[in-house]
Amino acid sequence: MKYFNYCQGLTMTNRRFSELVGFAPRQPEAELSQCHMDLAASVQLVTEEIVLAISRYIHSQTGLRNLVLAGGVALNCVANGRLLREGPFDDVWVQPASGDAGGAIGAAMFAWHQLLDRPRQSRTMDAQCGSLLGPEYSAAEIETFLEQAGAKYARYETEDELLSQVAGLLAEERVVGWFQGRMEYGPRALGARSIIGDPRSPRMQSVMNLKIKYRESFRPFAPIVLREEAGNWFELSEAHESPYMLIVADVLQERRIQLDAKQQQIMCDAVDLRERVNVPRSEIPAVTHVDYSARLQTVDGVRNPRLHSLLSSFHKRTGCPVLVNTSFNVRGEPIVSSPEDAFRCFLTTEMDVLVLGEFVLLKDDNRNSISEEERQRHIESFALD
Repeated sequence: MKYFNYCQGLTMTNRRFSELVGFAPRQPEAELSQCHMDLAASVQLVTEEIVLAISRYIHSQTGLRNLVLAGGVALNCVANGRLLREGPFDDVWVQPASGDAGGAIGAAMFAWHQLLDRPRQSRTMDAQCGSLLGPEYSAAEIETFLEQAGAKYARYETEDELLSQVAGLLAEERVVGWFQGRMEYGPRALGARSIIGDPRSPRMQSVMNLKIKYRESFRPFAPIVLREEAGNWFELSEAHESPYMLIVADVLQERRIQLDAKQQQIMCDAVDLRERVNVPRSEIPAVTHVDYSARLQTVDGVRNPRLHSLLSSFHKRTGCPVLVNTSFNVRGEPIVSSPEDAFRCFLTTEMDVLVLGEFVLLKDDNRNSISEEERQRHIESFALD
């Protein structure tokens, strides 16, 4: 513990750690050097090996077939993927609000089951309701806000009309703010407060990062995929699922693209990680990381029926059951909660479409809702130096 500072200070590591590894901490927004990438990869690998060792010991002591994880390290989806593939357990379930936030669930369950002595009931599917436990807004509330804001929108009375329209916009490489139902509980956007896009587009990752999230362009995005189609695109067995985006799985070999000589050279020699990331490596390049991995969320019709229907509509239109998914916010701000939050984020970024429940707003129709000067001020406050 002498190398760490998180118990006493505001940083994770201290001066002794810097001396141990041989270089100073990277400053915010500074270039990523090879030593930074090597250190990150090494810490990750050691973490994975420790998680596997602990799980094997637990299995040897208990003989149980299933494992439940919580706590901050349980959000390490790369380690979770290895644990599922290489560990001794048949299945692994990770509490979607792992970390400090999960203490609220633990406190409630302790009071309910231990203090009030209420019986536990086993279920075939987890009872966390897709972790969609936050606030929601009715169609009347959304419409009242849009009218007050002077927004221009189309309202779709049927589910099929709405989803067909949105799937068509996504297929045109439009970036869509997707605001539906109850908000997610936990650190992952799970399709209630999400920004979504077409994963087949080679430019989608950099567009989302630089023009909407205002962050480094190398950062990977996560795929959401129809639960029933996941095994046709990713190395995830039919017996397993990843409803809370907490498992990393590789893109299937047959979905990968053969790199030409120039691309292979870039992957070997490029010092700048952004150059490596921008080399398309699969049929879904926007969600395929440099090692062909993807942080996967499987979507079923029980936990999130409208998102499942949207993916089905996009699949029917394009032959691809996958979408890009990232949290509905910009760098440095929390995920949007209310229709007003979503509308502001929509106006002050280069997002193309906003879907609030059954209401669809196009950027071209709403540019006059905010002055260009105000929009630029917001962009400058978010943007990287």
